[in-house]
Amino acid sequence: MKHRIAFLFLFICFKVLGQLPEGFVYVKDVIPDLEVELRYSSSKNFVGKVIDGYQSNKLILTEAAANALKLVQLELEQQDMCLLLFDGYRPQRAVNHFMKWAEDLNDTINKNQFYPDVDKKDLFKEDYIASRSGHSKGSTVDVTIINAKTKKPLDMGSNYDFFGKQSWTDYKDISEEQKSNRKLLLKIMTKHGFVNFYKEWWHFTLKNEPFPNTYFDFPVK
Repeated sequence: MKHRIAFLFLFICFKVLGQLPEGFVYVKDVIPDLEVELRYSSSKNFVGKVIDGYQSNKLILTEAAANALKLVQLELEQQDMCLLLFDGYRPQRAVNHFMKWAEDLNDTINKNQFYPDVDKKDLFKEDYIASRSGHSKGSTVDVTIINAKTKKPLDMGSNYDFFGKQSWTDYKDISEEQKSNRKLLLKIMTKHGFVNFYKEWWHFTLKNEPFPNTYFDFPVK
């Protein structure tokens, strides 16, 4: 009950005041040189459309997650590298959009690019689509590493949001360079308090996230 009351209070503050809920920040305010490409604010994603709740390319996270991410960025910059963020806070309405899309088995426009070896009807069963997402709690990120000068992403052996074993963090059938790049990302994110989801090399959640039981739904704008 307490969590529900807190959620309603934060939601009302956002709607009335036009501000982020307390405890959340625009990450570029914390890490100005961060590269951000929110895939769900464009059509460059597995659905092929802008996702509900994404009204801009502005990365939002809890303040705790943003501060931890800043430490990752600072360490990478010493190696002439930096972070590229594909997603952070994700409104519940976006998750609902994914669910509705997944139920439409005839909509497979981006199957070849994102899930060539998985039947769409199995996306729920294999945990690629779910009714709740850790992203909605505000402390989960989808991230990769890029060259600081060229802005070119390191080769991780599979594309972001590829649904298949090729995206599992410890997948073996990739080159040594690709394995090394994944290990670098895993090591540096883990060092600064993030935990990886083993089926997605890009997916990390702050270990001590401040809102572990709350799924937010304010828009990204």
